[in-house]
Amino acid sequence: MGIDPSAQVHASAIVDDGAVIGPGCEVGPFCTIGAQVKLGTNVVLKSHVVVTGDTEIGDETIIFPFSVIGEIPQDLKFAGEDTKLVIGKRNRIREHVTMNAGTAGGGYVTRVGDDGLFMAGCHVAHDAQIGNNVILVNNVAVAGHVVIEDDVIVGGLSGLHQWVRIGRGAIIGALSMVTADVLPHALVQGPRGELDGLNLVGLKRRGVNRADITALRAAFLMLKQGEGSFQDRAARLSEEADSEYVREMVAFITGDSDRGFLTPK
Repeated sequence: MGIDPSAQVHASAIVDDGAVIGPGCEVGPFCTIGAQVKLGTNVVLKSHVVVTGDTEIGDETIIFPFSVIGEIPQDLKFAGEDTKLVIGKRNRIREHVTMNAGTAGGGYVTRVGDDGLFMAGCHVAHDAQIGNNVILVNNVAVAGHVVIEDDVIVGGLSGLHQWVRIGRGAIIGALSMVTADVLPHALVQGPRGELDGLNLVGLKRRGVNRADITALRAAFLMLKQGEGSFQDRAARLSEEADSEYVREMVAFITGDSDRGFLTPK
């Protein structure tokens, strides 16, 4: 408990009694760390960083100046209940990023996975669940209860509406407002985000084999042009799919959704 002897804490930093500062951590000038905060191993707070509330930050995460991590939700229903923010390992959290704790209405925990990049000015709201290898470009706003699966990129100045789910490997173009669920490996762009194909560049970068990409293309075309409703087409896909990537897409469509889906145009 307390400050590990190997940690470096600047004389101007304020660390409340009860905070846990792990081995090899660096706490820069004018940082403020609350009593319930837990920093893992080799966490770096550059300077002027506020970490408060019941907040855990995983090993080797770096947080840049003027970020505020773990403050109470921007939700008028929040009544001071005990809630948490849990951040994984090796994240890069750039300047002026804000990440809020959870609420009773959303499971009490806001959670961020490993190896993310959160560029300057991003906001992660209460009860958001963010996976691994996620990139939020400058000034992305993630509303409450949003789920972002692994390997997602959200372009700059984009907004994700409350309760929206973003499937694994999807990419959201800059300046998009996303108001419904986005299928895994999909490409969304436009001021009122529209489903505009597959994230082929991302699939190729991750080494997905040609057969799976071909199967995803055929599945997308069926969802776009097949007979019956969107859900009917997805049900038929589930009976025909051999590719694990197509099965993943079908499972996403048939899962619980609070906002409906962006469908192919």
